[in-house]
This record gives sequence, C-alpha cells and structure tokens, in this order.
Amino acid sequence: MDAALRADRLARLPERPIGGWLRAIRQALGMSSAGVATRLGITASGLRKLELAEASDAITLATLRRVAEALDCELRYVLVPRQSLREMRRQQALARARSWLQRSSRTMALEGQDVESPSVSDDERLQAIAEELLRSGGTRLWD
Repeated sequence: MDAALRADRLARLPERPIGGWLRAIRQALGMSSAGVATRLGITASGLRKLELAEASDAITLATLRRVAEALDCELRYVLVPRQSLREMRRQQALARARSWLQRSSRTMALEGQDVESPSVSDDERLQAIAEELLRSGGTRLWD
C-alpha cells in the first residue's frame, strides 16, 4: 500500500474545488442543472441540493457515484496517509511498547522488585518489544 500511496504519486491529485466537483465538472461541460437532473431523474433543485451536499461533505458515496455516472465520469476516492503506513505502524508499536514497559515498571515497583537490567537499556528493551509487535502481524498494535 505504501508504494501505491506514495506522496509523489498523489501530489498530482487536484484539491476539490470550493463549490465541489459536481458543480465544477457540470459547469466545465456546459451542462445546466436541469440537464443533469433529467439524467438522474430528479429536479434541478434536487441537483443543486446534491451539489451543496457534496461541497459540505454531506453526500454519500453511492449518491456521488450516481451523479458522476450522469456526468459520464467515474468516481475514485482514496485515503491519503499523512506519512507512510510502515512509519505509522512503527510509531504505534513504539507507543504500545512504551505503555507496556511503564505499566510493568509500576507493577514491579509496587511489588518491590527491581526492573533494571545492567546489560539492556530502556531504549533497547523498547525497540525489542516494538519489533516483536510488528513481527506478530500487528494485531495487537491498535487494541
């Protein structure tokens, strides 16, 4: 997935126009609201409501797909991670490992047991736990 969602590939995706894609495409095609509405079997007023719903993020994907087809367009949507999925998993594994280590240290301290090991630093212990979480397939990362 990281390769498919690389930032350099997605940088070419244009931002949604302020009035929404439906209105922008319809106007670029020179189609009236009534013309598109007729293709959809709704009123021009109904189409304007759909355009407003899209512009305000209140439209469903099913409706957006239906209007796209009426405009002879295809609908594509994508979730664009702010960083690589691999890095997101690594950071979550470290956070989970840190939480487990802190909990373990508190429990051991309450029991009067020493958790310090002279040969292994906290950072090494943290990295080892995080790596184990990642190797386990990540099913325990987000619980």
